[in-house]
Amino acid sequence: MRNAVIHSSGMYVPERVIKNEYFNELLGENVSDWLEEYVKIYERRWCAENESTADLAIEAGKSAMKNGNVSPEDVDLLIISTDTPEYISPSTSSKVQYKLGLVNAATFDINSACAGFVTALDTASKFIIADKQYNTVMVIGAYAMSKYLNMLDKKTVNLFADGAGCMILKSTEEGNSGFLASKLITLGEYHDYMGIYAGGTNTPITNEVLKQKKNLLTIVKRFPSELNPQTWSSIVKELAEKASIKIEDVKLFLFTQININSIWETMDMLELPRERAQTSMHYYGYTGSACIPISFVEAQKQNKVEKGDIIFMVGSGGGFSVAGAAFRY
Repeated sequence: MRNAVIHSSGMYVPERVIKNEYFNELLGENVSDWLEEYVKIYERRWCAENESTADLAIEAGKSAMKNGNVSPEDVDLLIISTDTPEYISPSTSSKVQYKLGLVNAATFDINSACAGFVTALDTASKFIIADKQYNTVMVIGAYAMSKYLNMLDKKTVNLFADGAGCMILKSTEEGNSGFLASKLITLGEYHDYMGIYAGGTNTPITNEVLKQKKNLLTIVKRFPSELNPQTWSSIVKELAEKASIKIEDVKLFLFTQININSIWETMDMLELPRERAQTSMHYYGYTGSACIPISFVEAQKQNKVEKGDIIFMVGSGGGFSVAGAAFRY
């Protein structure tokens, strides 16, 4: 029986480091202490002026190909998850495909906000399982939210950052590793809580829109604090049931990295050690659809995961979209 396995991974973050002290001066108040004590973010990376989402994705793709000894010609499909696309049209993936030389790869983008990478990973797995012409699929989560930040909005400007992470999936007919289960949900009643609400057909860009900064990331309403922990823990339980495994046997949890307290609360609700959940926001900030693959690469570097381990990934984001996937690495 065909299955999809995680063959290799890679990541890239911009060279420009923004430390917390930057925001003390920018906002005229001490936010550094709060960020370090309660959010556990110490610094983050922002794109250079001439750096874009595609640039981040290209470097992450190169890293994953190098780490997995995958040639550009081997890739059959490229899926990019981003809600900070290179253009409204065409797809970011078409540019990245060309720049990486993936001459045999079909491409498309996915936008389910910060749930996008896990959604794309699930989609890639289903392509491999269902169709023998897809044997090597590259999945990239890329995020350049610094391009859309209101520099005077202290609710967003010091949290969001830029980066890209990549996983390359390959087909296998061995039954001891790979994709185990997935779950996607959307609670659309939260669609107007947070987002970039101008630039599409609902609110085209005009001088008035730019003046009011409606083209920038905006938190319109506050999400209930319990929403992520309750939703994540529920999905974890459902994934375990679908995969016929015990939750305590999961070696590594990769959650959306927007709030470390949500991650800890989820682990407490699951009655599992907090250290099983990898965190990456400390030196990268919140990198949206890139944060889960970045966290995976960091876990590999720290020797927290090895072949045969069970990994659960749960991403959530504006919309409100949530995606979970279970793999045996």
